[in-house]
Amino acid sequence: MNRKPRPAAMGCIMVILVAGVFFAFYPVWFAILASGRPGQSLYTLNLVGMFLPVEWTWVNYQTMLFDSDLWTWITNSLKVATTTAVISIIICTSAAFAFARFKFWGRAGGLTFMLALQTFPQLLALTAIGMILTALGLYGKHMGLILAYTAGTLVFSTWNLKGYFDTIPIDLEEAGMIDGAGPVQSFFMIALPLARPALAITFLLGFLAGWGDFAFANILVPAPSSLKLATPALYSMANSMSVPWGEFAAGFVFVAIPTIILFMYLQRYLQSGLTLGGVKG
Repeated sequence: MNRKPRPAAMGCIMVILVAGVFFAFYPVWFAILASGRPGQSLYTLNLVGMFLPVEWTWVNYQTMLFDSDLWTWITNSLKVATTTAVISIIICTSAAFAFARFKFWGRAGGLTFMLALQTFPQLLALTAIGMILTALGLYGKHMGLILAYTAGTLVFSTWNLKGYFDTIPIDLEEAGMIDGAGPVQSFFMIALPLARPALAITFLLGFLAGWGDFAFANILVPAPSSLKLATPALYSMANSMSVPWGEFAAGFVFVAIPTIILFMYLQRYLQSGLTLGGVKG
């Protein structure tokens, strides 16, 4: 029997939830306020101005839109992030379906090896990745960055998709084969449509890997400005003498918009795509 929480307990829960929401949202709101403050100031001595836009100017937004290479940087980020997401889906879906449906030598060892790789921070491989891309002639190019990002998303996405395919009854595919569908047709017409939540998660993770990263993008594509991605390009606006905080914050707002749109579009798949894929082994 479930008892209704006491008013005091409910009050404590609400206070904790409100505090959590505040600490999660305020950094974003702080950046929005900084983007509209005059004089490139990061903060103000006006206590009210730390929470409400008492002074507002659109100069920083105009500068980023018309006097900088922001659109080039965002276009580069969109190209790298979208390509990474698409390649991740293609590779991870094929690998996960093979691990979930077929019995072959090295299957268990392969899954364990991938899980072991996931325990090492990806930054530890940055030097090795840079040397490999240099040998392939891809250092300083977007394709090399895409390969690095794709490699970083393969393990978790393959495991998550494999777990999701395990929740799909194999009887559905066998029924399709009885009706005349081949293995490839069963994969594309039965398994993939049923795995849309997990595919959405794979796409989102691949996109975020190529969109918000700083370390790999800054080192693997160091120059020129026309090839830079948005995050390291915004960082490069600062110099040893000053930091244009207002313009930097305005650029952050523009960079955050595609991620918010994608998240809002895919949010209906997020819960089922992660939970169902994470409970099967």
